[in-house]
Formats: sequence, C-alpha cells, structure tokens
Amino acid sequence: MTLAEFLLSLGATCRLTRFLTKDTLAAGFRSWIADRFGDDSKLTYLVSCSWCTSVWMAAAMTAATQWAGGSLALQLTTTALSLSYVAGLASRWLD
Repeated sequence: MTLAEFLLSLGATCRLTRFLTKDTLAAGFRSWIADRFGDDSKLTYLVSCSWCTSVWMAAAMTAATQWAGGSLALQLTTTALSLSYVAGLASRWLD
C-alpha cells in the first residue's frame, strides 16, 4: 500500500464511519437496527459508536485497497470520501 492509498483509505474510513454513526441520512438504519435487535444490543451499540465502527470500516478499506489497489474506481471513491470528510471538518472549523 502506498502512502497515497493509505491517506485516501484513512479519509474514506473516517467519512464512512461518520456517515454510519452520526449522519441523519443513516438514522433510519440505526433505528432499524435498534428496533430489530434492541436498544441495549451489541449491534445497536456498534452502529452508534464511532470508535467501534471505525475498526470494521478500516478493515473493509484495507481489504478493498489490497484487492483493488491502484484501480481507478477505488481511487475515485476514496478521493471523493476523503474530500467530503475534509470539507466537513473545514466547515465545522470555519463556522
């Protein structure tokens, strides 16, 4: 894995983790998990805990990078997710 792939994977991991655990668009998914498995279930905790979810997102990004490393599709996806994450951080800092 190159440094660029690592950094893009890092940004994508951060963005996907944030999306799953905090974003309003994923709130329905988190609610569905809580309704299906209970508010106190480990799965409900997993999808609401950034620290926990990031482990699995990082594992998925590592696997994707090893499997499709250097592919244009992976580069475009990780770049878009990384830029989205940085833009979110910048807007929070600037506002």
